[in-house]
Amino acid sequence: MPRLKLAAVPFALVVSVALAAEKRPGEDKKYESPYSVAFAHADLIGDITSGKRGAAGDESTVPHAEWNSKAVREKYGSWGPPAKHFPPPAGLAGKSVGWKRERVIAVGLRYVGYGYQHHHIPDWLPPEDWPHGEKGGHHGKGVDCSNFTSFVYNLAFGLKPSSDIKAQSALKEFPGPGDGHATPVRRVELPDSYDDFPKTLRTGDLLYVKNLKGELAHVVLWVGAIGKSPNGVPLILDSHGDGVKDSDGQTIPSGVHLRPFRDKSWYHKSASHAIRVFAD
Repeated sequence: MPRLKLAAVPFALVVSVALAAEKRPGEDKKYESPYSVAFAHADLIGDITSGKRGAAGDESTVPHAEWNSKAVREKYGSWGPPAKHFPPPAGLAGKSVGWKRERVIAVGLRYVGYGYQHHHIPDWLPPEDWPHGEKGGHHGKGVDCSNFTSFVYNLAFGLKPSSDIKAQSALKEFPGPGDGHATPVRRVELPDSYDDFPKTLRTGDLLYVKNLKGELAHVVLWVGAIGKSPNGVPLILDSHGDGVKDSDGQTIPSGVHLRPFRDKSWYHKSASHAIRVFAD
């Protein structure tokens, strides 16, 4: 669980993050992250924590009562019910770029502790006999990397990019906010030097990573200057398998967590490019 700075974070957000960790079956509840986030803006997700927009049963176009139905199983298979396209939140047009960027991370932190699952929506909990794909478990709530980033931008702003990793990484615009609208996004080329990453990337940027074959295989949210780590290492927020160790030498559990972006890490060595939704 991230230790969030209470002076800068609305209490509702602290509560929602704590509840997210409790929702993941099998999660090591003793894990305590050494990383934190300190927001400069207030009331980042009040509309989500206290309104219908954040209701778990309202994440899909399929009615909640039908999520585990035979019809959904036959139509969507192991991925389960699809995400709905959320409308834009009230007052979005009047918000600053800084507020929008921080909202990305605030929304993402709601799902800390959710598992790594090949699901379209984070709160779908399929029964034990539900068919599942080759990767990711099928017991428990959760999402994979690109469904996580797609859902975060969707819930936060009504922007719904493709949840297919390769398609998402190549987009020049995100559908939304609202029906019939599209928002231009910008590809950001990465610097040669590791030390220049924090200077190049901005909070909320989508950073894409290649696998050993050179194919795009992963995406993370860049936390940026609001992320705090004991040794000053930059932080990312993603849904990933276990194996990454934190600054205390603990193995970070699989699923949605804050993770370090180290010089010699796969995240850095195989980084491809970034997409920025909110320009300076």
